Order: sequence, then C-alpha cells, then structure tokens
Amino acid sequence: MKKIQDAVTAIREKTELMPKVGIVLGSGLGGLAASVQNPCVIPYQEIPGFAPSTAPGHAGKLLLGTIGSIPVVCMQGRLHYYEGHRMEDIVLPVRVMKALGAQTVILTNAAGGVNTDFRPGDLMLLTDHINFLGTNPLIGPNDEEIGPRFPDMTHVYTPSLRSLALQAAQECGISLQQGVYLATTGPSYETPAEIRMFRTLGADAVGMSTVPEAIAAAHCGLQVLGFSLITNMGAGVLDKPLSSEEVIQTADARGHDLQRLVSTILAKL
Repeated sequence: MKKIQDAVTAIREKTELMPKVGIVLGSGLGGLAASVQNPCVIPYQEIPGFAPSTAPGHAGKLLLGTIGSIPVVCMQGRLHYYEGHRMEDIVLPVRVMKALGAQTVILTNAAGGVNTDFRPGDLMLLTDHINFLGTNPLIGPNDEEIGPRFPDMTHVYTPSLRSLALQAAQECGISLQQGVYLATTGPSYETPAEIRMFRTLGADAVGMSTVPEAIAAAHCGLQVLGFSLITNMGAGVLDKPLSSEEVIQTADARGHDLQRLVSTILAKL
C-alpha cells in the first residue's frame, strides 16, 4: 500500500485532477494519447515505484487530462513481463489509477490473430482471457485494503461496458470482433504449433500483456474494458515471418479507429 501512496503523492504534486477512467495504451497505440486534452505529462522515472518501459512504441509517460468532458489518467506505454519487470511492478500503475479516483480502466494491446476469421487491422473486444504467463500478479501476501485474497474472475471484462462498446462501435461505423485474449510471456513470437494449440484452447488472439493488469484491476474493484488491435496473424496462419515493425505499422494505420471508439465510449460513461 505504501508504494501506491508514494506514487499518488508524487502525482498529486503535479496535478489535482481526479480521473474517472484509466487508459493503458499498448504497442504502437501511444498516438491515442494525442486525444488527451490539456495533459499533465509525467515521465515514469518521476513517479516512485514506476519502472521504465523499454518496449518499442511505448513512450513511458503518464498523462492526466480530459477526453471530452471525462477526466482520465493515461499510460502512454506499459510494462511487460518479458522486460524483466516483477509482476507487482507491472500492475502498480493500475492500482495507482484506482487510488487516484478511477472507477474504470480501458486496456488496449496489439495482438496476433489466432482466429482464422480475423485479419490484420481488425479490432477485437475482449470477452475473456487465458493466463498462459505461468504466474499471477496476486501471488504473495494479500493486502485486504486493495482487494480480497481470492477474487472472482467470472466477469473480468465488465459485461455492461462490453455492451456499451458494441453500441459505440455501431455508431462509429467500426467493425468490432469479439473474442478471448491469451497472454504469453514472450518476447519470442509463438510457434505455429503453439498457435494451433491456443486455437484449440479457445483463444482468438495472442499477446504479451494485458492479463496482469486485468487481474489486478478486477482484484481492486475496477470495471474493465479491453481491446486488441490485430496487427498480424499468428505464426503459421499466413506464409510470412512475424516482425515488430509490422505490429507498429498496423497499429499506426488503425489507431485512429480505436481513438474514435474510445472517445465515443467515454462520452457514454
């Protein structure tokens, strides 16, 4: 709890804004931060307990401002397990968002398509997830002030928010897939055999993030909404190698649709 309070104190020295919604921007989606109006920008290194983000396309800055009339706190870049960060450090920012006043968190990521009906550039609304990380951010002593020892994960991705997202997508004229996101540790991409296995397990998309934050958010009582931008198809689906450059390029090309969608959703909250 002290880590959370230390971070909140440092942020409060920069701004008194009380965010209603937290937003986590994934690989190549940092451009969405441009929609935050009159932002107070705080580099992670200026916040106690926040580790630097080293992944491509992750600026490593916290923004507090408004989108429309809604006060938000936005992570321009997240932390990943493959970077060598501890799970408690990866989820600290989500817990800080809650302590700052956020009631809802919107998690975004770039992901590989496992469902063969998907195509690069598709947006997917997360309906559930599969934790294939081999660990859990709640392992260790539990702080009852944050959340219960054994939190329910039946509805990690809040059903009412998912309905709102589908309505907003229809209004925006944006096609929105729905599916299950599976998280691996990375940083190597998956093999074709692993992709086939994930499909058998019920996954529609695969990535290297989001699940720790979703678990921590549900644990501390935040409502959760999640989106994947399908930037490439999983290994073996198409006869081409996978590359981080393709991820960034596709995210740059379709990020504006996600920006429009998030802005429309926020106006409905």
